[in-house]
Amino acid sequence: MFTIDAHLDLSMNALEWNRDLTRPVKEINAREKGLTDKPDRGNATVSLPTLREGNIGLVVATQIARYVAPDNPLPGWHSPAQAWAQTQGQLAWYKAMEDAGEMVQVNDLPSLEKHLDLWMNQVPNAESPIGYILSLEGADSIVDLSYLEKSYESGLRALGPAHYGPGRYAQGTDATGFMGKKGQELLKLMESLNIILDATHLCDDSFWEALDHFSGNVWASHSNCRSLVNHNRQFSDDQIKALIDRGAVIGGALDAWMMVPGWIRGKSLPKEMDCDLEKIIDHMDHICQLAGNANHIGIGTDLDGAYGREQSPYDLETIADLGRIPTMLQNRGYKLDDIEKVMHGNWIRFLKKAWG
Repeated sequence: MFTIDAHLDLSMNALEWNRDLTRPVKEINAREKGLTDKPDRGNATVSLPTLREGNIGLVVATQIARYVAPDNPLPGWHSPAQAWAQTQGQLAWYKAMEDAGEMVQVNDLPSLEKHLDLWMNQVPNAESPIGYILSLEGADSIVDLSYLEKSYESGLRALGPAHYGPGRYAQGTDATGFMGKKGQELLKLMESLNIILDATHLCDDSFWEALDHFSGNVWASHSNCRSLVNHNRQFSDDQIKALIDRGAVIGGALDAWMMVPGWIRGKSLPKEMDCDLEKIIDHMDHICQLAGNANHIGIGTDLDGAYGREQSPYDLETIADLGRIPTMLQNRGYKLDDIEKVMHGNWIRFLKKAWG
């Protein structure tokens, strides 16, 4: 079944992990054998051929670069200008993939409909380009608001104001506090440009402030449920209900520590924690129960988001295994129409409304 993944850090993997994503996953992992510079070496799950294998023809693909103040222990760049330069290198990789025919940018309704026609009405093959919607994860690299306008001209269509920790425009995971005037000005320009607000990673204070000051389109590309895994990275039921009221779609994330309670990063293993793909169905189903329908869930895996198979569901070898989710939903009593909504329909409906 045609599938949309609303969150993949493709350019980060290409540039910071030095992965040639035009190659099969097996080949990428073989080349990393023996490397120890990153904990997930040899455990990749994502590449462009593997996306095609799984009929995952459209993704939301990120740029990401954090600014860190002198007292911030997180990894990142020491100035917003450096962070901007990093995102522009990532953009250059996407453009190179376009030039090679590997990918194609989807940034408005005509390009969306053209790409969906290729993947849903024709017969995609090993050469069919993967469509990507450009998203910025964390706004630190927006040096000033003129840079947001430049980003829009380059195709940026979604933005999450924060990532982990304190940010220049909003506060993110494991941080607290509000967005303030600077963040509110960012939201105002995003709204005028019709850039989608990605509520993922916003801390609770910034989350509620963002919804109060932004009247545009909102989604959550890769988030799970706090009632199932109690952490500030997840959404509370009240937050989920607020997103539902705004017409948002929430993409289920496959980072194991977000799927099952009690995970200790760097120590726990998926099999011993009984973390399989069924657990993401639990999170999806919880959102459906809150909504009373299946109109607000989708897939936003975050696979290879600075982790690999060592922190993914144990029954997932590569991203192509998303193809097992329809049967899992069917076994939970979901009808075909609702299964299609989860795999692609909800994201398509959202985008057509946002861009129509």
